[in-house]
Amino acid sequence: MNQIFVPVTVGSQTFVLAHRGASRAERENTVLAFRAAGDMGADGVELDVRLTADHQLVVHHDPRLDDGRDICMLQRSELPEHIPTLNEALDACVGMWVNVEIKNDENEPDFDSSDSIAEVVARALVVRDESSRFLISSFRRETIDKVHNIAPQLRTAWLTSIVAPNDAQNIVDGLVRGGHSALHPWVGLLTQELIDLCHSHGIQVNTWTCDDEVRMAELVLWKVDAICTNVPDVALRVLGR
Repeated sequence: MNQIFVPVTVGSQTFVLAHRGASRAERENTVLAFRAAGDMGADGVELDVRLTADHQLVVHHDPRLDDGRDICMLQRSELPEHIPTLNEALDACVGMWVNVEIKNDENEPDFDSSDSIAEVVARALVVRDESSRFLISSFRRETIDKVHNIAPQLRTAWLTSIVAPNDAQNIVDGLVRGGHSALHPWVGLLTQELIDLCHSHGIQVNTWTCDDEVRMAELVLWKVDAICTNVPDVALRVLGR
């Protein structure tokens, strides 16, 4: 296996993170999409994880299937074949680091205020004995807090759409206090000032989701740590790789 270059320092280089795999080339969050990302040369893969009724971790962005059924109400055996388990997805991401996004939204049918999914995910990743390869993120701060408390050897990141300038310092300070490694802000409102602030506190910035070459080039100049993109081949071209 080729050496996996895991981002552990801030601002050293920009990594290419394939959003749900190479999702422009293949169906998102599938083994085919993850393998395609690796074939293109992506550094990492971002994927989404949920729990089934029989407590199996599966990779799917939305809480429901296309036919309207809730994943949390179904057995693993009832899901379409293209939906992989977490382990199947991780195996398909050979040679890459993986950003595992835990889905636990209070507006979705599988929401669990106890964040039990955080423990299930943490245990599943730790048992693989390659903790440095993983970065666990969620829009819910309590979820990543629980992951860190259970398995502090796993790197964690907070996903967010908006970081208001007057909130930025408090947010970064909170991530540092919580033992988290990264901030994952939406690319549309990302500024160089936020990147610089995060880096000054040892926090990485991995932004989502950027498919525009001009914006990618700007982010590279700003020393963003990773660009999450549906087109990893395009990002690699911008980076001259």
